[in-house]
Amino acid sequence: MKSVAYKILEKHLVEGEMIQGEPIKIHIDTTLTQDATGTMTYLQLEKMGIDHVKTDCSVSYVDHNTLQNGFMNADDHRYLQTVANAYGVYFSKAGNGICHQVQLERFDKPGQTLLGSDSHTPTGGAMGMIAMGAGGLDVACAMAGIPFSLKMPKLINVKLTGKLRHGVAAKDIILKVLEVLSVKGGVGSILEYSGDGIDSLTVPERSTITNMGAELGATTSLFPSDEQTKIFLERQGRGSDYIELKADEDAKYDQVITINLDELVPLVAAPHSPDNIETVDCLVGKKVDQICIGSCTNSSFTDLCTVANILKGKKVHPDVSLSISFGSKQVLEMLAKCGVLNDLLSSGARLLEATCGPCIGMGQSPKTDAISLRTFNRNFYGRSGTMSAGVYLVSPEVAAVSAIEGVFTNPMHVEFEKAQMPESYIIDDSMILVPDLDKTKPIEKGPNIKDLPSKSALSTIDKKVMIKVEDNITTDHIMPAGAKVLPFRSNIEKISEFCFGQIDEDFFTRCKENKGGFIIAGENYGQGSSREHAALAPMYLGIDAVIAKSYARIHQQNLVNSGIIPCVFKNPSDYERIQLLDELELMNINPIKVDQPIVVANKTQGYTFEVEHNLTEEQIEVIQCGGLLNKIKKSVA
Repeated sequence: MKSVAYKILEKHLVEGEMIQGEPIKIHIDTTLTQDATGTMTYLQLEKMGIDHVKTDCSVSYVDHNTLQNGFMNADDHRYLQTVANAYGVYFSKAGNGICHQVQLERFDKPGQTLLGSDSHTPTGGAMGMIAMGAGGLDVACAMAGIPFSLKMPKLINVKLTGKLRHGVAAKDIILKVLEVLSVKGGVGSILEYSGDGIDSLTVPERSTITNMGAELGATTSLFPSDEQTKIFLERQGRGSDYIELKADEDAKYDQVITINLDELVPLVAAPHSPDNIETVDCLVGKKVDQICIGSCTNSSFTDLCTVANILKGKKVHPDVSLSISFGSKQVLEMLAKCGVLNDLLSSGARLLEATCGPCIGMGQSPKTDAISLRTFNRNFYGRSGTMSAGVYLVSPEVAAVSAIEGVFTNPMHVEFEKAQMPESYIIDDSMILVPDLDKTKPIEKGPNIKDLPSKSALSTIDKKVMIKVEDNITTDHIMPAGAKVLPFRSNIEKISEFCFGQIDEDFFTRCKENKGGFIIAGENYGQGSSREHAALAPMYLGIDAVIAKSYARIHQQNLVNSGIIPCVFKNPSDYERIQLLDELELMNINPIKVDQPIVVANKTQGYTFEVEHNLTEEQIEVIQCGGLLNKIKKSVA
């Protein structure tokens, strides 16, 4: 009666009962970090007083901050390389590829648990594993051997039947799931895929689906480990890592969703949310200005071979800028070896590095008021770097045929060959450095790498409202990405100047003048990236509590880890009454008690209301200490 997810969680259970909504702790086998979140992760790891990581395998990737137009990113890369060597972490150099793609190719193993400081870590679920995104401090704790805490998720079975038709892609499957569930429909849940429809989906196709499961707010998504898993591992030269892992025939799920692949058509996520779904047919003929193919969602060898098959012998439309970024060095080498790279070049495509690139606003910002088609996973407002641009998320097939025509085009009506997986992949791990744990080699820190800010233990909270925001505020709204901001990821004091800058340019100054205060928010606050900077920067600016209608999982935990109380409106209508700069006092927080509402006094308007916190005893202890790092230091002392 057990699902794949249940079996893996049960095997790794350290503490708690596997009852939905109850707190559990699990052992983490593997971790990954990337450079945008990794510097803070390893600065926190250094504070924990361990000699080496306790996981089976931990990998540090450089794939985000690779534009080196100053010393800061290069300094961070050097720090990451030297600290990885000192603590026993594998180091994937800049240019070796995007963390999720390389992790899938070279490290992921069926049946394992993976925790990554990137929200798209669930990509690994394509390999039949529990792979979850988390804040950098949670990942540092996992590397230190501390079990990962979460509430036992709800299990949703997505049953796929039939088979994809010509021109319909794995991207369309996850867009359909987003249409059904919305960006908050997966919160507190694991999505497990099954049905005869999965039999024809390769591991790279499955990874597109599990990758974008992050946009549902899901804890993770996964497929069984089956014949497709075995084929992929064998062709990567890792056949010995294969184990079969399937759900029992009578496995129990909390919810079942059925999608008939025979009926699926090419879909698109329109601006500015991954769940704003339309059919491509509804947009056919609409002019496009820019197309970006790549990212950790759609930059596999087979994705880009299919794109090349469409572009071969043709030219990109004169009014379209087409860029292609590669998932990994392995992908790029194989495309070069088989001659496909030349087809891409000859079409007029612009070839970028094997990095995240435009997906995180690192270059390729479109023109004013542009229509940009992207095979990425997010189209949040302003994420492209151009605030007026309309970003549409599409499959590589839709992107490629539209690049030729210059308008939205349905690939179902275009003749081309869908690429198949190669019989073997090129194996060259020379850009993955194996650590030697030599403590005599110095850990190098550049001048932009600053010490961690800290928060004092919880006392009274009587402050003003610093900002009031609507539903579905993303971590991009709170702490933007892009080439202007990312270099300061290891400098919380500096990066805090950009906090909420896209929607309220006075937020930083207001916090400085008032010594911080409260954030008031609507539904699904903090959706998107795992970046803990979206909690660390507000904490540095004196934010002591957030009162929201609901939260995204990772961000809520990041707030707790930073010592910020994540409160939930008991009566959502109370949200409407609160105004900017209202003075609020949390009345009964010494101590905070499990399942006891917190009374809030609005001193400005002269009334009180109640909020809930939904915190476990462990989370309350973290907040009382002023954050997780303070709690760890206290326990060590």
